[in-house]
Amino acid sequence: MSDPSKPEPVRLAVDERAHQPASNSTLDTLINLKIREKPPREKADDNDRDPEYQEVEVLFDPGITSKHRRRSSNVNASSRHSYNSSSCFVHALLEAQRAAEAGSICEIDEELHKNEELGPDPGIASRTLTKIQLTDLALGVRELSKRFVSMEIRMKVKTFFLLTKPREKDLTQYTREVIYWLLSNEKEQYIVYIDEKLKGCEELDTDGLIKENPTFANRIHYWTPELCVKRPHTFDFVITLGGDGTVLYASWLFQKVVPPVLSFALGSLGFLTKFNYKLFPSILDHALNEGITISLRLRFEGTVMRSLRRERGNVEGCDLSREILGIETDGPTHRPAESMTILNEVVVDRGPNPTMSSTELYGDDEHLSSILADGICISTPTGSTAYSLAAGGSLCHPEIPSMLVSPICAHSLTFRPLILPDSMVLRVGVPYDARTTAWASFDGRQRVELNQGDYVTISASRFPFPMIQNRKQNKDWFNSISRNFNWGARQKQKPLDWL
Repeated sequence: MSDPSKPEPVRLAVDERAHQPASNSTLDTLINLKIREKPPREKADDNDRDPEYQEVEVLFDPGITSKHRRRSSNVNASSRHSYNSSSCFVHALLEAQRAAEAGSICEIDEELHKNEELGPDPGIASRTLTKIQLTDLALGVRELSKRFVSMEIRMKVKTFFLLTKPREKDLTQYTREVIYWLLSNEKEQYIVYIDEKLKGCEELDTDGLIKENPTFANRIHYWTPELCVKRPHTFDFVITLGGDGTVLYASWLFQKVVPPVLSFALGSLGFLTKFNYKLFPSILDHALNEGITISLRLRFEGTVMRSLRRERGNVEGCDLSREILGIETDGPTHRPAESMTILNEVVVDRGPNPTMSSTELYGDDEHLSSILADGICISTPTGSTAYSLAAGGSLCHPEIPSMLVSPICAHSLTFRPLILPDSMVLRVGVPYDARTTAWASFDGRQRVELNQGDYVTISASRFPFPMIQNRKQNKDWFNSISRNFNWGARQKQKPLDWL
């Protein structure tokens, strides 16, 4: 008998196969997550229930609080932000969690954001969140990620976003095969968006597809980077055909809201590409009809902060540490310039300068270290197998919520790599008395010069990267490092009985 004084939790319909304990349960929901209370069923005795199907409740845990929290130096601790209905795949579930804590039912309409256009900076920048807000965000995404690993989500998909390298003829041909398979589906009238650069491509031959079936004409569209930025919720499902670089480009295109991403391995490495292209009909059929398993990958938000005093030409007596730590009280000292969301790493290095760079590293409201080196690499767990590893950083499982800090050819051997919590806000700045400028790059793409007095803020992004997994995340990741690095491989030691 339920207690009427306690609020009803958010209920999600879940199939649990009692006779198949090894199989994943299925979370029955809709893309952009129309979360609804399951209609009541007729009362029946426990003995009358079908052993093949049982209804279970997936409950969101109450908010988790931290004993030790300090505010970010950018925002007053008493500030509060309101969160509205979101078109983000992950934020929709986080809203359901907040509804569960408040004792209400959260229903998110799948068509709510279809015609919404995002501004140049939608929502709230992660760097402006207080320490408590950033921690709660990280913990909320972490809890969702744990649930996603053990369940399959059935989604209502209408629109596909296809991404490949336009200049690769083989990949273009594979893209054509996927387009034809999707548009030939008899059950659903899918819509496919392809790169505008492929318009008129001979290998793709969209005119031939339309000639074969005239109904394809209204269902083949072209996307542009501007469309991805302003209307990311136009797309329900992303399919990449290429290597890890293609997946990174997908992350770059979708700077805020990211649809679930399914990546086919057609590159050279394959840390982020999980699926065999030769099996694409069966893989897509299972994903669309049976469900998908999602891994939420942590992304960083990197923002370049420009010195107002340097721009005014008045840098005499300026101290970057006092400005960053909030000791200066003469009004704003910096303004935000470029801001990027990255999946792998932020690198601050010497650039074309012949000498090593001189920068300062800050964590939250503390000065951590002065850096005399070729540069510093601040990586996500996903990027731990990339530049960070080459710089001497550790391999890090994607489910570990952390920030990896690795010096690049440090002048002092005492500066060793660090692994920090993802709730920290890191800043890398160029002091006013530095001999040279520094350069910042974001996932190896955008490259920005940092003048004396400028700094970069790195924090966990509010928009993680939802990757569709082939199997449980642990096995996927260990298979990739074993395949690409021969991790842990060595000749077996001879037994002692040969003596």
